[in-house]
Amino acid sequence: MMITRMILVKVPTERAAEAERLWKQECAPLMIKQPGCVSEEFLRSRENPGEFISLSTWESEDAINAYRASAAHKEIQKHSRALMNVSKVEVKSYDVAG
Repeated sequence: MMITRMILVKVPTERAAEAERLWKQECAPLMIKQPGCVSEEFLRSRENPGEFISLSTWESEDAINAYRASAAHKEIQKHSRALMNVSKVEVKSYDVAG
């Protein structure tokens, strides 16, 4: 069963452009190349500047676990660490039901 992983990130408005650039240029290209990653989208809130969602769909829990143990995931963490001390991050996983 495919799984969609949602990562909600909130950063101060003055860091929003930096967060968006970082994800688009550094993180998303690494994630989408991972085995089992079916799709990846980066959503920007229309109502709340500084609020973003990374939405990725994976073939299985095993694919997510392999990605989380991968060098690519460590690289993504390295790129995003600068924002982590000023951002709120929430990760949720959902079964694709239809």
